[in-house]
Amino acid sequence: MSLRSSIFLVTSASLACLLFSSCASKYPGYKRAPYTIRGQRYYPLEVEEALVFREEGVASWYDERRFFGLKRGTTALGESFRPGARAGAHKTLPLPCKVRVTNLENGRTTVLRLNDRGPFISGRILDVTPAVAHDLGFRDRGLTKVRIEVISVGDGRYEVKARSRRRHSDHWALLG
Repeated sequence: MSLRSSIFLVTSASLACLLFSSCASKYPGYKRAPYTIRGQRYYPLEVEEALVFREEGVASWYDERRFFGLKRGTTALGESFRPGARAGAHKTLPLPCKVRVTNLENGRTTVLRLNDRGPFISGRILDVTPAVAHDLGFRDRGLTKVRIEVISVGDGRYEVKARSRRRHSDHWALLG
């Protein structure tokens, strides 16, 4: 084998390892690796932190089926974007993550699965699919104020459920 062939083989193997290792999650059952968007570094929460996570802020909805006439639509987990899915995007919760979202302007609540990263627009905490926006009653307006509460992190055998906040707060109310 010539020196040129050896260099080509080693370079190709190194690139293949780098490519495949960067695509694979280092966290079985969920994805929480740091990432950078537009020069901003994001550090997703540890699973234990996420299980007690609660946040209020502005939600928006997004539809990535078409972008400038081109078909798009892959989530951060590599899943196809489906506008009818009960799904959404958050910047720092581990993926996948099941959350309860309450529209604070009308009281509507729904459960969805976070499988994407975003929104990357200042002042927004959550992006949801058109179906979720419809269920929460803000599809025509585009934005609404919401509360997010984590139900579980991970899928299948890797799923870790949050403890019930209602039971916990009722317990302390009885003691107080």
